[in-house]
Amino acid sequence: MSAPQKTTRRSLLVTSAALTSFALTAAPAFAAPGPKPSASASSSASASASPSATPPAKMSTVGGARLGQAGTQVNLASGVPVLPKGISARSWIVADAESGEVLAAHNAHWRLAPASTLKMLFADTLLPKFPGTTEHKVVPADLADVGAGSSMVGIKEDETYTVHDLWLGVFLRSGNDAVHVLSAMNGGVKNTVAEMNEHAEELQALDTNVVSPDGYDAPRQVSSAYDLTLFARSGLQKKDFREYSSTVTAKFPGETKKNKKGKKVRGTFEIQNTNRLLSGDSDVEVYPGIAGVKNGNTTNAGATFTGVVEQGGKVLLVTVMNPEKDEHNEVYKETAKLFDWGFKAAGKVEPVGELVPPRGAEASAQPGANDGGQAGGASASASGPASGKPVAAAVEHGSGGIGIALAITGGVLVLLAAGAFLVNRRWPLPDLVRRRH
Repeated sequence: MSAPQKTTRRSLLVTSAALTSFALTAAPAFAAPGPKPSASASSSASASASPSATPPAKMSTVGGARLGQAGTQVNLASGVPVLPKGISARSWIVADAESGEVLAAHNAHWRLAPASTLKMLFADTLLPKFPGTTEHKVVPADLADVGAGSSMVGIKEDETYTVHDLWLGVFLRSGNDAVHVLSAMNGGVKNTVAEMNEHAEELQALDTNVVSPDGYDAPRQVSSAYDLTLFARSGLQKKDFREYSSTVTAKFPGETKKNKKGKKVRGTFEIQNTNRLLSGDSDVEVYPGIAGVKNGNTTNAGATFTGVVEQGGKVLLVTVMNPEKDEHNEVYKETAKLFDWGFKAAGKVEPVGELVPPRGAEASAQPGANDGGQAGGASASASGPASGKPVAAAVEHGSGGIGIALAITGGVLVLLAAGAFLVNRRWPLPDLVRRRH
């Protein structure tokens, strides 16, 4: 394939905010697959409720026929490194975030429980709706349907939070309480689920069926490694999404109490990102160039994770779902191995498929559209998400922590006659800024 042809193939997503105004038309080749398997209704469900250990014989072929095949798909040839040993995940994918090329995959379209990685779709759907400065006083009904055993950021009834606060709770602590409050602001859980399912169809994420907006185990709630990668790629076009997903630590509002003098005061407490490739752990180092995106873990889903990394001018996305090895932080260890392979293989391996653009993307590709989703362009602070200032200045860091944010460089999408897209700057991560404190 010639260089111009390869360039033409580089398909880029545009913001969900721009997409919603256009009609959804599905190509016959992208028809939704058959009935979706059920998932457990509770995060405390028994292990017997977990999905089958065997992928279905027929899966979706969105992105290419090979991605619908069971097992590992990769084009090994002279000069291409062999895949890493010890990858036990039921499903995984390694893709170029810019071109959309899938470098390798394993059961990419297997419909599995997604856990909190589904919050990427939640964020990509709702982020454009509310300015960061919008305040909301929490009422009991906002938290009534939060599932037992959910991960929580610590939201209290009768306290007021900004949307900026709530999104920090979603991205850093994977707080289901924050998700439900934002859903209440959006007309309720039922409406939010409907909008998430609609947006998933826009993105051609046809393996996905949303039942609970927070990713909590529920019957028939499923996604796939392919779809989760689409959600990450779409979300990363939004400045606020990029900053939230790359923030390591932040201050979160506490509960209002009376001090010794009887005056009401409200302090803050620190929250840390639970993405261990970003924040590190005793057995996992911060991965060089990591800039998000989202992790999850439930009984039915096991551990799930989608990460994005830039190294040497290349930007890769890796999604890993449910490693069978029962070791601490295994999902991050396997993700790191796949990133290692991906950066060695990039430019050498022939792709096995691609991340498709969204329906209606052609009509939406206008200059500046790829950096939308700013919810009115206002934020809780001058350097917070959606502020319009470079987000590299907005990340908060703990003592000795490493923060990675994404600088705004004003990439512009250009629509080609062939229906593919180019960008005059690298996308979706034009720059990664590493700051040590």
